[in-house]
Amino acid sequence: MSEQTFSDVPQVELLQWLARGSLKQNLLRAIRLWVWLRSLYGEDQDHVFLEDGFTLADWKTAFFSSTHPKGETIPDFHDSNCHCAKTTAEWLFDDKTGLNQETWKHSLLSHVNISNLDEILQKRLFGVTRRSLQADLQILEELGWLENREQKYHRVQYLPSRPITTKPNNHELNFLNQEDLAEIAENMSQKIGGVQRFFLKLDYVVTAVDEVGNWQYELRKLWSQSPVPPIKLIYNSARLGESNKCLVYPVCIYYVQRAVYLCAFGESPDRKTDWYNFRLDRIENITPIEWTNPRIPKNLQQRYHQRNLPSPEEIELQMDKALGFDFYLESRLMLLRFERDYHDRYIRDTSRHETFKLISYQKAKSLIQSSVVNSEHKAELLKVLANRSPKDAYYSLQYRHGDHNVTMRLRAWRPRVEILSPYDLRQKVTADIVKEIGLYQNN
Repeated sequence: MSEQTFSDVPQVELLQWLARGSLKQNLLRAIRLWVWLRSLYGEDQDHVFLEDGFTLADWKTAFFSSTHPKGETIPDFHDSNCHCAKTTAEWLFDDKTGLNQETWKHSLLSHVNISNLDEILQKRLFGVTRRSLQADLQILEELGWLENREQKYHRVQYLPSRPITTKPNNHELNFLNQEDLAEIAENMSQKIGGVQRFFLKLDYVVTAVDEVGNWQYELRKLWSQSPVPPIKLIYNSARLGESNKCLVYPVCIYYVQRAVYLCAFGESPDRKTDWYNFRLDRIENITPIEWTNPRIPKNLQQRYHQRNLPSPEEIELQMDKALGFDFYLESRLMLLRFERDYHDRYIRDTSRHETFKLISYQKAKSLIQSSVVNSEHKAELLKVLANRSPKDAYYSLQYRHGDHNVTMRLRAWRPRVEILSPYDLRQKVTADIVKEIGLYQNN
């Protein structure tokens, strides 16, 4: 029995995936499959009660009214309260989906030319034969939504990977991961009294604007396919100083710290991690490949066959665990000391990361004792701490070791912050500072 729920909204991307081919020819079936999934995995009144192991007849009894005809032919209009009476438009456009009919139609027509769309929307979605409903079940089985054992259908424990579509808000701002910022943007995005009062200024260092635009367009097309194919990237790595080929599964796009990145799973340029954040402007080529390609990394092949392809939710989960955008790097404990006056002016009552927590002087000492393995390093750090004031502000946090953005944040706080631990990071920053001082000393 599934432990997951299906609350996806019937946007074009999902319907194209359910259509398994021409959306123009299979639009009604794709929408009907979406309703099927709501009945099998949905919440509240969308969900129909079925034993784990059911037949088409069992589902029809639970889904339709008691007056629904039992024959093989298309049911006549017999009961306004029976689900077979509802038009396609009535299924699509209500408070549950939050879809605006004109906006949805415009989105669909920009994707596929359907001259009689209004006529289709007025058709009864479940005014079909028993044979059509049986074919729907077979398609859901083929797509991985159901298992057929001993001539009965069973829900799956894990829902298949598919284009995730959620209920839109008024201004489609769900991509902003700061709730208060999203609220401000939603409330202030329109002009007030004819004057624009809200502006969002982002630092953006990329000059290859055309390339970024082309790649995000290509990725959008790939993400509309079913299944989403893996890709071969040619990537100009700044860290390695050369171009590399990487076979990966594209997951999502992030804007972080002045540039746009593709988060992908498979091969990294240095072959040290499964995940990698590829800067879009450094991508030289994207070529979709077949899932049968033998060069696809084994870890990615396994996840494909297990129907557990990487998702954006995995990335968000890992970023919540430690500070840093390179969420696939090692998570380590960091201890910081801020000068009390600087802390009280600029750090106190600010949000940096969920793991960024104010601790006592004694707690800082305890963490050094418990987390530093090398005895010489531990003794040296405890000696440093003994020479610091207990009145200063001490913080602990988890961070991604080697993440460039973490390094930049620490540089921005200098000289008001001191890294107490880990030892190797403290030594690296010390060496950087010594080198920097050498640039300013008179020779």
